[in-house]
Amino acid sequence: MLLEPENTLFIRGATPVLLLAGAPVHDALPPLIAPDGAVPSCEGWSIVPRLTLCVVDGPGDHGVVVPALAAPVVGGADDDTASSGMGEWCADAEQAGGAVVMSLDRLPEALDWSALLSSGAARGGFMPAPA
Repeated sequence: MLLEPENTLFIRGATPVLLLAGAPVHDALPPLIAPDGAVPSCEGWSIVPRLTLCVVDGPGDHGVVVPALAAPVVGGADDDTASSGMGEWCADAEQAGGAVVMSLDRLPEALDWSALLSSGAARGGFMPAPA
């Protein structure tokens, strides 16, 4: 399934995050509750981060493709080019060996990690990137 880039948010960091809103895989993902901030692994799922497309692949027929180059990226240096932001996010994911994928009903207006990780509304976890 293709997920529109406006329903995603790529967040740079030592462990990068991909937020998905209204994703067709939402119910297939495990509940993500990590009040202490230690995000669990998402067993059976993986992420393939690439500059133009990002693939979240799950068991069976579950998965989603994001046109990454058109998606918003936050965090890190801002040099006004989408490709450099996405390229840096992909580098973050490569360095971390994957990314945290968090599925929500809708994207939050503000990133309040403690609320997102303890509300019970999020689904997902850390997904490894295949070598």
